[in-house]
Amino acid sequence: MYIKKILLAIVFIGLALAAYFAYYVYSTMFVPNTAFNNDTAYIYIKSTDTYDNVREQLVPLLKDIDKFDALAEQKKYVNNIKAGRFAIKKDMSNNDIINSIRSNNIPVKVSFNNQETLEKLAGRVASQIEADSIALLNAMKDETFLTESHFKEETALGMYIPNSYEFFWNTSAEKFTSRMLTEYNRFWNDSRMAKAKAIGLSQDEVIALASIVQKETAKVDERPRVAGVYINRLKKRMPLQADPTVIYALKKKTGDFEQVIKRVLYKDLEIDSPYNTYKYAGLPPGLITMPDVSSIDAVLNYEKHNYYYFVVNVENFGYHKFAKTLAQHNRNRQEYIRWINNTGIRR
Repeated sequence: MYIKKILLAIVFIGLALAAYFAYYVYSTMFVPNTAFNNDTAYIYIKSTDTYDNVREQLVPLLKDIDKFDALAEQKKYVNNIKAGRFAIKKDMSNNDIINSIRSNNIPVKVSFNNQETLEKLAGRVASQIEADSIALLNAMKDETFLTESHFKEETALGMYIPNSYEFFWNTSAEKFTSRMLTEYNRFWNDSRMAKAKAIGLSQDEVIALASIVQKETAKVDERPRVAGVYINRLKKRMPLQADPTVIYALKKKTGDFEQVIKRVLYKDLEIDSPYNTYKYAGLPPGLITMPDVSSIDAVLNYEKHNYYYFVVNVENFGYHKFAKTLAQHNRNRQEYIRWINNTGIRR
């Protein structure tokens, strides 16, 4: 009888231990373990991160980090970290969280437009993916990459067509530039190539002219007309005399692309730079800003007309007055000069 009691006690203890173990396993693996109120939280795991780095991000998001540690060890996640951007949904269990951050790398949208330099572009992109601005700039300026891609440093910015692109957050600098080259080649389809050939411009020249159009007018509907003025000037071998190229030349000379220049002075027109289209005929050696697709297509589909001049329309700001003759242009220009003098803008 005594032995039976002992055996029964052992059985009950064993069942209790088994029940506790089963509950522990269940609570460790399958019970919700999130501590945030939003629907989703995101963590960003770098290519060089260790489990300790991942754990540091998880601590404020989880109710019980110790149980997560135990399961991560059991599932061998601690030695098999994956880089990327990962989502943790509200009320996820530890098992679901580990599965998510191990295999569900979520892409991010990378957007950029109207950058004036590769340095600014690198900084803009670096704020959106893991690669830092130095690594990105080095990849963008890599001589081998540029040569193989048929670019020069002066034209390299034109390879990056403004848009929103889907990337994995942990994309390297080299993979970023490679993908952008693919997107550039996709952009230059047969139709655009045929239009560039028809107007006698290379892809680089189209984008260089588009960058001037971009700076001349913010009005998308006016860009084909502005492009037509410059095409007319190129055909007549007239200097482009585009103020934005002078401003770019001034910024490039000083290395200060943050300065704001609202007014081009007569002395500025004498700056000795290949970007000064008052001093040097034809297109500048490269683009002066990253043009929108609308500006590129405005060049390729330029408005055919007989205008050779334009100036700010002080009666309809944002737009310009166009002229076929220098005499007409000078009259329009005098209106603009009177207006700008009255504003007190000196630079």
